[in-house]
Amino acid sequence: MYQEQAGRRRNGSHGSGGYGSGSHGTGNYGSGGHRTGGRPGRRGRENRTRNILLVVGTALVAVFLVFFIRTKVFSGGSGGAGEELWPDAHDPARPVHLDGDGKRVIQWEKVQVPDWVTKDLLPVNEFSRPGTFVDDVAGIVIHYTANPGTSAEQNRNYFAGLAGGETETYASSHFIIGIDGTILQCVPMSEVAYASNERNRDTISIECCHEDESGKFSKETYASLVRLTAWLSDTYMIKTKDIIRHYDVTGKSCPKYFVDYEDKWERFLRDVEKNRQ
Repeated sequence: MYQEQAGRRRNGSHGSGGYGSGSHGTGNYGSGGHRTGGRPGRRGRENRTRNILLVVGTALVAVFLVFFIRTKVFSGGSGGAGEELWPDAHDPARPVHLDGDGKRVIQWEKVQVPDWVTKDLLPVNEFSRPGTFVDDVAGIVIHYTANPGTSAEQNRNYFAGLAGGETETYASSHFIIGIDGTILQCVPMSEVAYASNERNRDTISIECCHEDESGKFSKETYASLVRLTAWLSDTYMIKTKDIIRHYDVTGKSCPKYFVDYEDKWERFLRDVEKNRQ
């Protein structure tokens, strides 16, 4: 569904209880005034403190190094692009690649939408296509229209109709998939679509039509969703963990069927992984 917007007192050095003659006791001390039991002396406490600090410090450094390595090697910007899935991730010939610092570089002019996607872009307007550039493409957000029985074209036209501002509703999506599997592109991937709330600026949104209130997708819709999501994942080097539901952003029951049936959502993610190139 699219977005509607202690101090311690020291004992004296002399005493009769527990001490022998002279200044050193025999109860808890051996010859030469060194402790043989009881609480450790100052030097012992200091050594123990240093050892503890050394262990803690070493552990913190190890944790930092693990995090740094994972981020450097396996991450591409905030979206989690990784060399383990895309061996050519640093190849500048890729429309989307990683620079020397592991950050995603998007050459928008080289990103070509497949011919099985129909472009039907919304007019630039305040309410459904503001023309604002995205900060990154760090994830893909799956939605459902919550309009049972409607087509991709009808939902696209609804977004276009918001341009007049009569309802002051902000809503749109990059792509809409129809019940028959048709895929429409409504907003360029380089621009913000009003679909995923605080994730609008770094994700691509996909709205899916459905036949009834259950929100379950037809076989055709599902197949197109898997195909489109896999293509987007490969193109922008988006790992499976960054393919999310609108529900994962706001807690809204969207897409309803994938929220109601977590196993179906997990199956969808597996199917996307199988369909990566």
